[in-house]
Amino acid sequence: MMVLAAVSCGRMDELEPEGGIILSGQLQEVNALIPSRADASFNGMYTKLGAPGSVFGGTRPDDFGFIMMAFSNDIEAADVVLANSGYNWFSACGLLSSRNADYANPYVRYAAPYNTIAAANEILKSYPSDSSDPDIRHKMAQAHAMRAFAYLNLAPYFQFGYVFGAEDQPCVPLVTEATTDFTDNPRASVDEVYKLIISDLTYAISNLQDYERTDKSRIDRQTALGLRARAYMNMEEWTLAAADAAEAAKGYVPASLAEVSEPSFYDIAEHNWIWGYDMTSDIAMKNPYATSSAWIRSFSGDGYSAGTQVYSCINNLLYDKIPATDVRKGWWVDESLDSPLLEAVTWNGVSGNDVADLEIDNVKMKFLPYTNVKFGMYSVGGTLNDEDWPLMRVEEMILIQAEGLARSGSEAQAKALLEDFVRTYRDPAYSADASGRSLADEIWFQRRVELWGEGFSNSDTRRLGKPLVRFHEGSQSNVPSAFRFNMTADDGWWLMRFTSSEKNTNLAIIDNSGGTQPVQDQNGGLRDGVTD
Repeated sequence: MMVLAAVSCGRMDELEPEGGIILSGQLQEVNALIPSRADASFNGMYTKLGAPGSVFGGTRPDDFGFIMMAFSNDIEAADVVLANSGYNWFSACGLLSSRNADYANPYVRYAAPYNTIAAANEILKSYPSDSSDPDIRHKMAQAHAMRAFAYLNLAPYFQFGYVFGAEDQPCVPLVTEATTDFTDNPRASVDEVYKLIISDLTYAISNLQDYERTDKSRIDRQTALGLRARAYMNMEEWTLAAADAAEAAKGYVPASLAEVSEPSFYDIAEHNWIWGYDMTSDIAMKNPYATSSAWIRSFSGDGYSAGTQVYSCINNLLYDKIPATDVRKGWWVDESLDSPLLEAVTWNGVSGNDVADLEIDNVKMKFLPYTNVKFGMYSVGGTLNDEDWPLMRVEEMILIQAEGLARSGSEAQAKALLEDFVRTYRDPAYSADASGRSLADEIWFQRRVELWGEGFSNSDTRRLGKPLVRFHEGSQSNVPSAFRFNMTADDGWWLMRFTSSEKNTNLAIIDNSGGTQPVQDQNGGLRDGVTD
């Protein structure tokens, strides 16, 4: 195994993104592409979603596109805990120092979506908009959907949302195939950004009705419906969100109790995945440390997580709220490092709970309390790091449908749907009333447990207008002291800052400001309605 390097601050070290300037340098007029180049652009649009070196060209282990963005956003919220170690390349997220425009982490999280937007715009410019060729129409529809997906990964983080009545507040610049002036392109409002997202996804849904994809790494009609359900949820269009989620879920069945009773979530062929990233060994080997396997999974024989004890752990506040009858309680080891999911695991001749204590020089260190064993591997101890990543699962769509119903006045129907899902697939003893939470908070709890580590924690906290609650004053916490703080829902520090290169290129940008970086133990009395 290669010796893993430590990092202390996560700065950009003067590296430039491989696409050059984020906006103007990447948007070229492409009016007459040869077919091979058009196909390469189309395939590359998908490959870049999770490929190592999506922005910096493969030199950094914290640069792997939208998967890295999902990981970063979860670490910035309350439920994913990493050690405060020199090997933790994501410490900026734990500290929330990620508002520094000169750090690599926020740079990737701004550049990667705009690189995808540029690729989508190039595809849209490559073909006549009125083409009747089904193949061209399907590619254009997917480009529209990918552009919407990119904006969905920007909008919640650069401005407060609909729950705050911030629809008319500046969000991010809009760049489409018709944009020509990139040096004077001011931030569009939140409402304008979401109007483009809905327009793009509606186009995709309409033009993918006759499309049959060859594999789940591509966007089809149901994927586009799922993305629009996410957008409508952010917009508090609850009835529309529930309807789209129900359509997106058709034909898909959640993973069974048995299937999630061992480490999983690593194969795009898993039947409950609607959309996923297909990580081939060729892609992963460009930098195996810049993969979900190296960082999020606890079973890689060549990764940061196991090799340096920077395990992705669940916050004990959330873990303690999961009933013992819920199979998902075993998605993490407990304080004593035990989990029933380890019964199916053998590593280096060691099996069961003994795997948690196993130490292999330069390969694996002992698990920490609350280490996740949710995310499995094709081969425990494997070094290819070619595990796939779920971008959308049917379970998410069921939970969106439940939330949409609950918030649009159909609470009884929402409760029945939620209880049917959880009792059938996760906890046979479940009752939505048992926790004493409101139904809305109970659905958020279920999202936090079911979708843990998949990139929804930060955006959910934001769209619901909830405070960041990482610890309770006076209670035991597994959050490292430097990351142990809470923050009010309206704190200006929530908002990401624009990169220096973007401000130097687009002179119309007026940056976010307000708030101050949180400090240890601040706001210990805050509560979120779930972990109270």
